[in-house]
Amino acid sequence: MTTDEKYMRRCLDLARLGAYYVAPNPMVGAVLVRADGLIIGEGFHQHYGGPHAEVECLRDVEASACAGQNTTLYVSLEPCSHWGKTPPCADLIVSRSRELGIRRVVAGCTDPNPQVAGRGIEILRAAGIEVTAGVLEQECRELNKRFFCLQEKKRPYVTLKWAQSADGYIDGPRTNGEKKPVVISNDLTKQLVHKLRAENMAILIGSGTALMDNPRLMTTHWSGRNPIRVLLDRRGRVPHDYNIFSKEAQTIVLYEEQNWQEAVARLGETGIHSVLVEGGATLLNHILQTGIWDEMHVEVNPHQKLGGGTSAPAVSLPPEPVAVVGGNLLYERRNGRFGGLV
Repeated sequence: MTTDEKYMRRCLDLARLGAYYVAPNPMVGAVLVRADGLIIGEGFHQHYGGPHAEVECLRDVEASACAGQNTTLYVSLEPCSHWGKTPPCADLIVSRSRELGIRRVVAGCTDPNPQVAGRGIEILRAAGIEVTAGVLEQECRELNKRFFCLQEKKRPYVTLKWAQSADGYIDGPRTNGEKKPVVISNDLTKQLVHKLRAENMAILIGSGTALMDNPRLMTTHWSGRNPIRVLLDRRGRVPHDYNIFSKEAQTIVLYEEQNWQEAVARLGETGIHSVLVEGGATLLNHILQTGIWDEMHVEVNPHQKLGGGTSAPAVSLPPEPVAVVGGNLLYERRNGRFGGLV
């Protein structure tokens, strides 16, 4: 591991502390390091609309700690160069570079936002500050895969999630909402589901699931914000006294979209950078057919056989799960391949 990688990993650790609260902004961490290797300032983006990581880091620095030494500022994402809810971080770094001895900035990756896209680096270099970009780039991009997806593909990062029985059903036989859905998850895997809810800006279901299950779609088994609830209801079938319209969280209803491509594009236009799909088999199969999805989480209860009901989407699962939680098997698939849990 190089010295730059060492401090960039610290930036990534700090950035993760902002998870669940900074969306649709990216998670970012920053570290100021003296020439002798001593860290003299740290910061991370803590909540949407709040100070960026660089601001928090430089606030944390005692100017006396920099006396007579050059320093390097490490940041997991290129410093911003535009006015948004906060001033440009690149300008702040330049304005304090002499006071804090900042001679070099190391960025994990460039910012894909068209309002930045290399301009932050240009500002720093124009001020005589050396800039190195691309240190642990893949790790930095992975951390903010949802942010990058919205900026580069102009749509949210789409995660599909469902639980199924050993014989391949997501629910038992039901014809209406009077009978409760079959419970397949356990107490531990429910926590992981709510962790996914906290990690994504929105959670989406179709009208069929809303009518049959009447879910609240809250984040109650994990720390974090409630996601925006999105309902696909082309025919306006779901009554407004159903739980999805409760005042606990925002709800968006898509009435006019005729296919998934239109729906996901509409969500991207509203600034939603990620959506967790917890819909029924019809919606999941439709999305799978379009190919417009990024990640899939499948939970299998190996001891439960329903013998009939609603079939799970027909996807191939690898011989071995990525994890076993409370006796249930967890699988993940991303972009056509299987891998470890994110």
